[in-house]
Amino acid sequence: MSEAVDHPGSQRRAEGSRVTRQIMRIPTRYPGKWVWDLCFLICLCFLVLFLVSVVILFRNGVGVWGNTIPVNWGLAISNYIFFVGIGHAGTLISAMLLLLNEHWRNALNRFAEAMTLVAVICAGLYPILHLGRFWRFYWMAPYPNTMDLWPQFKSPLTWDFFAVLTYLIVSFLFWYIGLVPDLATMRDRAKKRGGQVFYGVLALGWRGSARHWARWNQSYRITAAIAVPLVVSVHSEISLLFAAGPIPGWTSTVFPPYFVLGAAFSGFAVVSMIAVVLRFAFRLEEIVTDRHLDLLGQLLLACGMMTAFGYVAEIFDALYAGEKQDLQTLFDRFTGENAWSYWGAVILNFLPLQLLWWKRMRIFPVTLFLIGLSVTVGMWLERYMLLVTTLYRDYLVSSYGSYAPSFWEWSLFIGMIGGVFLLPFLLFIRFFPAISAFEIKESQFEDQGERQGD
Repeated sequence: MSEAVDHPGSQRRAEGSRVTRQIMRIPTRYPGKWVWDLCFLICLCFLVLFLVSVVILFRNGVGVWGNTIPVNWGLAISNYIFFVGIGHAGTLISAMLLLLNEHWRNALNRFAEAMTLVAVICAGLYPILHLGRFWRFYWMAPYPNTMDLWPQFKSPLTWDFFAVLTYLIVSFLFWYIGLVPDLATMRDRAKKRGGQVFYGVLALGWRGSARHWARWNQSYRITAAIAVPLVVSVHSEISLLFAAGPIPGWTSTVFPPYFVLGAAFSGFAVVSMIAVVLRFAFRLEEIVTDRHLDLLGQLLLACGMMTAFGYVAEIFDALYAGEKQDLQTLFDRFTGENAWSYWGAVILNFLPLQLLWWKRMRIFPVTLFLIGLSVTVGMWLERYMLLVTTLYRDYLVSSYGSYAPSFWEWSLFIGMIGGVFLLPFLLFIRFFPAISAFEIKESQFEDQGERQGD
């Protein structure tokens, strides 16, 4: 009789131990180390390219970029918007679904949060680099000084400062708080003294007591509740960078929701690619299951169709208002010298996306990865299109100009993707649990309890 009673508990403990081993073996006994070393060397090369591009920029000024009047916002600002956008999916998956008590997030939230953190760092670098005098960036902060000078709060640069800094702090706290219990597990499983000290310091003395869990749960949910509104406010603020000026093509009232949904769209695309790569690389099919791929595909499809509505609404606004300059900007996007960016965004964002109406396409990893890649490139083209096709034709014919990114602008962007975005993420999955082991076990225990209750 006692064996029959103890059997479910023993089975659950064995299942939980297996999940812990499967996740914790990645940083402690890293599989496929030569592949990681090769990727690390490639990312280091990209980091060198990024550093060289920054040195050239600081030595010669922003004139080495292709920025000219009237297109004084080039790749620097479009990439800033791009990186902020792809970070939003991590907050939505992790924070919002935590508050909704959706357990399927547990297999995705940790690396999605890491993606958010790295993407926001990349985004925050661009306004600083775009300043020219980067060493004066702290002038945007309202700090006390002897001259009693304060930031110009009407300036979009000041909005960027507060938006990015707030989002970065909250994202870091949310990621780190969620990581603490697994850091303690890493500390207890580490074989070498260096690993025990490293993970022990980061675990902040975690012992897993009831008091620790109560405080952890309270702080984790409070931080999540703060993070969710930031998804809306940060990208709405970015849309105001456009709408605050009387520029043709930027006066549509659909911009705030359009930007937020577009950000989530590109973010879910990147999360889908990362999920597929991690699932394949570390044989995590039992943790990142077909159900997770299916749900990611559904989210990607939903955000994509709502973003498509923003495209239609923007066209409708211009046609309905009938303003000459807005119509000129609209037709220029269709047929002008930068029409390739508009049609590239439409085709890459929405044509492959239609495959996700079928479940077998959503759960097929290769298809989901390729669609995510297509959407990521398409959303970058959209940000480029919104900037360039609007700015290079002003109200006066005498102000017409052209824009073409220079080599150093491209090298900075490519170097940032490989060296600043991929390299920290590569280090994260090498030294930290890329999936939340304790939350996976918790959800499994709850599911087994519900089945036994039924």
